[in-house]
Amino acid sequence: MDDNSLTWREIVIQDPDGGDLVLWPHLPCVIMPSKVRSRKKWDGLALTISTNDFLYMMEDYEREKESPGANVEVAISSGTPISRLLKDLRELDIDGPHIPDPEPVRLVSHAENARGGLPIFLIEPEIDDEMWFDWLSRCAEMEVRIGSLLSRLTMSKRWRKYAQNAVSLIQKDTDIDSELGAASATCYAWEQESNKDIGEVLVLEKNVRLASRIRGALANLRSSSIDDDETSQPTLMVPVHQARLPSLARAINSWPEPETIRRMKK
Repeated sequence: MDDNSLTWREIVIQDPDGGDLVLWPHLPCVIMPSKVRSRKKWDGLALTISTNDFLYMMEDYEREKESPGANVEVAISSGTPISRLLKDLRELDIDGPHIPDPEPVRLVSHAENARGGLPIFLIEPEIDDEMWFDWLSRCAEMEVRIGSLLSRLTMSKRWRKYAQNAVSLIQKDTDIDSELGAASATCYAWEQESNKDIGEVLVLEKNVRLASRIRGALANLRSSSIDDDETSQPTLMVPVHQARLPSLARAINSWPEPETIRRMKK
């Protein structure tokens, strides 16, 4: 299998310190078919977003209940890469697009209601984290370069090229039809467009930091003795956008030191 392949099935990584990390790929803004959802029993949920992002996500969820489709319309009018993604998804025969991202919301609901409530970890650091602020500052410097500003004029051409490149990476799956395959390609294009200005070095730095914090979340589960069976090891569910999974998996498998992280307060 190509290291950059776009898979539809979970990847389970066994942490050398104990426990399993379940990286489950999904498409952004799309409700995934039930047949490709993970059937693993897990003890905690790790979302690769910040606390503020989580709060915005839940606000969008409440707004969507009051006015279905309004969030998508607002995002489409933004003229940003996400608007291009949503327009492309809208043309396909799939269950989407939706805002907020429906699969993380579904998993949050499960975590809140299963077994008296399972821990939720928000993996992206906060803005007051010195190392993270430095990383964000360097990203901003890259994004405001003159070349980056001018490149917006040629986004459509790049987008088509990215989507074409994705075709050979998409794994065949009997539970996935051509419409979801096309959605995978356009989601891949969105991911590539989103990262093109900051470059591979900064993307790698981000993934290693997230990997360290994901390992820290699993360490937190191990120390909390969720299961009465002391011989069992915890499982952490990590939903990941399909196009991001290969690079995040590589970062985890480089085994950065676990970073201490606390679960979200209920």
